[in-house]
Amino acid sequence: MDHQQFVMPLRLIALIGSCLVLQGVSAQSITPDDLTHLTGVYRHLHAHPELSMQEVATSSYLTAELDKIGLTWRHPIGGHGIAGLLENGDGPTILLRTDMDALPLVEKTGAPYASNVMVEKDGTPTGVMHACGHDLHMTVWLGTLGYLATHRHTWKGRILFVAQSAEETGQGAKRMLDDGLYDLFPRPDLALAWHTSADLPSTAVGICPGWAMANVDMLSILVRGVGGHGASPHLAIDPVVTAAKIVVDLQTIVSRESSPFDPAVVTVGAIHGGTVGNIIPDEVRLELTVRSFGDEQRASLIQAIERTCWGTAIAAGIPDTLLPVVTVRDMFTPALYNDPELSRTARGILEELLGKEQVVEIAPQTIGEDFSRYGRQDPAIPSLMMRLGTVDPAVLASTPTTALPGLHSPYYLPDVERAIPLGIRAMTHLINRITTDDH
Repeated sequence: MDHQQFVMPLRLIALIGSCLVLQGVSAQSITPDDLTHLTGVYRHLHAHPELSMQEVATSSYLTAELDKIGLTWRHPIGGHGIAGLLENGDGPTILLRTDMDALPLVEKTGAPYASNVMVEKDGTPTGVMHACGHDLHMTVWLGTLGYLATHRHTWKGRILFVAQSAEETGQGAKRMLDDGLYDLFPRPDLALAWHTSADLPSTAVGICPGWAMANVDMLSILVRGVGGHGASPHLAIDPVVTAAKIVVDLQTIVSRESSPFDPAVVTVGAIHGGTVGNIIPDEVRLELTVRSFGDEQRASLIQAIERTCWGTAIAAGIPDTLLPVVTVRDMFTPALYNDPELSRTARGILEELLGKEQVVEIAPQTIGEDFSRYGRQDPAIPSLMMRLGTVDPAVLASTPTTALPGLHSPYYLPDVERAIPLGIRAMTHLINRITTDDH
């Protein structure tokens, strides 16, 4: 569906949801004292964000909260990651994951608990902010574990709880697995996680069956030539002109080589080359992001980029020894695939709990999420990442969706008083039904 088709149901959901807030959403799984404590947890985490692979204080704070719940854990795994096993008799093993890292961003929400953290990143001062909801993910994760630990009669089996570093850079899940997560703990039967939504009301959840988020690749293209004086371009082979042609030619890959039924993105986000206007440089560097769904489509796009670069360079007279160098960076995040059967089951369970209007089937997005790695095993582990609504229903009902602060915005501030109990209630109920076969 297109954007406008999606907006109207959201407004209807918001209007309905505003009548349900805290009557149904917080009536189960969380007490007022729990909510007070968890709101404090959220505000602490929000005010003290840390960048990817720097989550030292964050992981220490989480382990202290796990100690309060009475859980045992291992740390560090995969950087600053945490993992442990909550056991409760025979039943399936469910991986329950949160991420911990924040973004290099100066917060502009004006909240009393806003982040004032400043650090140096690549030699440049920058703010640090939880602008993607990882602070909320951690809070709901702790609340869910706390409920399951104290209400063992409501479920059975094992919860492999995981808090990972570096989701934003695509490193965390891979490092957890490379450090032997599935050797240290039982291999899960399924994997569950939340991701905040900046356009769903804080009374609703979203589910996207099948491909839900994209492969994320970062590419660098080194366009080489022969430098010279800007007044004598005929004596040079200008990589600036070649790079400009490559940027234009790359646009035909998606528009003319990809099926319109297979979403894909090829974006040139940065161009670096030259020093002054009267010198033709020897090289120009392009920085790209490529988004795709499925392994074959990803390989095809990367091959098309290489072919396009070389073809354009050859047409410009660049010799074989100076053809462009295309580098696929290691920061690859594989596409997220929500198991269709698990998605269907979860949707039915949550519709019974929240009402059909509060469980929305959403379209795939070309953002990335390394939660995908936990399920990309042989054999595959059924996985489901659900979207947790975070927008005040009254705000959503009165504000154009395009005017709402999105994820990664310095103005993004979730409605945690509703979203925290919603996330805990939905996840604990889902685990209850899955593990007791009562669905």
